[in-house]
Amino acid sequence: MTEISAADVAVPVVLRVNGDEYRITAEPRRTLADALRDDCGLTGTHLGCEHGVCGACTVLLDGEPVRSCLLFAVQAQDAGIRTVEGLAAADGTLHPLQEAFWRHHGLQCGFCTPGFLMLSAGMLESCPDIGDDELREALSSNLCRCTGYQTIVEAVQSVRDAGEA
Repeated sequence: MTEISAADVAVPVVLRVNGDEYRITAEPRRTLADALRDDCGLTGTHLGCEHGVCGACTVLLDGEPVRSCLLFAVQAQDAGIRTVEGLAAADGTLHPLQEAFWRHHGLQCGFCTPGFLMLSAGMLESCPDIGDDELREALSSNLCRCTGYQTIVEAVQSVRDAGEA
């Protein structure tokens, strides 16, 4: 006789991502990152370490930056999820943070960029007057192996200083 554990039984999940509703079926142990990429087709959320350390998978959940590799899709049921695909305007106009990363050369290989953009968006939306020390501390929670961080910090500071978040 074959036994089926609860972890193997797929359940219906409703994900509200970037203003769209996705009705998926997922095993309870399926991560939000995997559901976004594989079930919703939103591949802008990158998987780096899959342990919550690197921040490449950062998305906004009800406006708060979270590591989507550490959340199960079922935990995000009916929450408002915003991914990097939802950052630009519907007409394709780049978000001020995307413009600033481009203008300040805040990316090289680009793998970490979606996570930094979403972390920065959540941070500036909740605390638009964040100080430089706090900004650097917050950004230090995400990892980048290419830029040396200074250009990322400058990009986020420029958006903060312009009040564009």
